Amino acid sequence: MKRLMIAALAALLQAASLHAQGLKDVIGKDMLIGVALNKWQSSGGVPEATAIVRKHFNSVVAENCMKSENLQPREGKFYFDAADSLVAFARDNNQTLTGHCLVWHSQVPRWFFKDKAGRTVTRDVLVGRMRRHIKKVVGHFKGKVRGWDVVNEAIEDDGSFRKSPFYSIIGEDFIEIAFRAAHEADPGAELYYNDYSLSNPAKRDAVCRLVRRLKSKGVRIDAVGMQSHNGLDYPDLSAYEASIDSFAACGVKVMVTELDLNVLPSPKGFSGARIEQDFEYHKRLNPYPEALPDSIYRKFEQRYLELFSIYRRHRHQMSRITLWGISDRDSWLNDFPVHGRTNYSLFFDRNYAEKPVVSKIIELWEGRD
Repeated sequence: MKRLMIAALAALLQAASLHAQGLKDVIGKDMLIGVALNKWQSSGGVPEATAIVRKHFNSVVAENCMKSENLQPREGKFYFDAADSLVAFARDNNQTLTGHCLVWHSQVPRWFFKDKAGRTVTRDVLVGRMRRHIKKVVGHFKGKVRGWDVVNEAIEDDGSFRKSPFYSIIGEDFIEIAFRAAHEADPGAELYYNDYSLSNPAKRDAVCRLVRRLKSKGVRIDAVGMQSHNGLDYPDLSAYEASIDSFAACGVKVMVTELDLNVLPSPKGFSGARIEQDFEYHKRLNPYPEALPDSIYRKFEQRYLELFSIYRRHRHQMSRITLWGISDRDSWLNDFPVHGRTNYSLFFDRNYAEKPVVSKIIELWEGRD
């Protein structure tokens, strides 16, 4: 009996020790483990969020305040206050900071692609605007940001270039121009390409071609960011894991940049993380408005453990994992692709309470071989 009591006490002490550790204390030995912050969190206005970041994460990224529509809403008028607040937060809490993002077809100010008469600008004008924006922003944060998502979501699921205004007006070399401009503005910063649905073989192959082409021209590119807005039954994990190997074989590191887990049913026609998707609300698409059933939580937990098992196996090829938000309350998946839903996608609930999956991931990662 005494031996059983001692064993039980030892098990309790071990569990308490694991819980006392943060994700960064374990995963941080192999790579950065980060989280996206909104401007209220990065200003220090949410003490619960600050406590979580200090305990669990060694890396942060702006959810929105470093996007072009926020930094330069009018041509030549830059507003850095919110982003500077994030820089201060990262410095004060000993976090590595990633810049997100320099060139993206979405959340870009309306003036960017038009002249004063409302006509589409010429190639030379848009190249000039893009380069000035990149150089001003990267230059402002020089030495304060470890790396930048330079270009975001430029490839379609079928492997073709997205017909964004950047592509339609400049051509596919807008990507090379953007990477070169970012490197000129801060030669010490790492540079990344970031996209979703990268387990899709056609898209994976296209991004590999892009990376190899940039490297063959002497353009700096350090990593591919796999956004990883995943679901309980997607993506196919074998294809997802194959993409990590494929990108690493291109001579770059792999980052999981926007990790979350959609536990709600998808509307018919939903695909990937294309932000333009907006489906009509139906009750059947919001089945858990009050709480997540235990049966679904178990699937949520199992899926995250499967993903982190993959990341652990590939830790030598990876440099960062970033959760896209701290708590379920703040997750963009409450409104995407259907507004007004209640989702349960992250590691902390709506009251910033830690879910059991966190300790299980720590325990999984500590099982070193």
